[in-house]
Amino acid sequence: MYPDAKRIRNHRVMLRLDDYEHQLVSSLADYQGEALAVLVRQIVMREALAVIAGDEANIDSVQLRSA
Repeated sequence: MYPDAKRIRNHRVMLRLDDYEHQLVSSLADYQGEALAVLVRQIVMREALAVIAGDEANIDSVQLRSA
């Protein structure tokens, strides 16, 4: 049915925001014309990839110093 069954989004994550945080992301979602959940998922994935990229840069610099 699906080309890759692991790409189906079945896993839920609970996120609690205060009124100010919720207003900020809701306003941004409205401005961009996206669903709130889609926007938050994009932000989380972008940040996760940035953390991974930063870790890889740190690993590369450690390897260069030890060589």
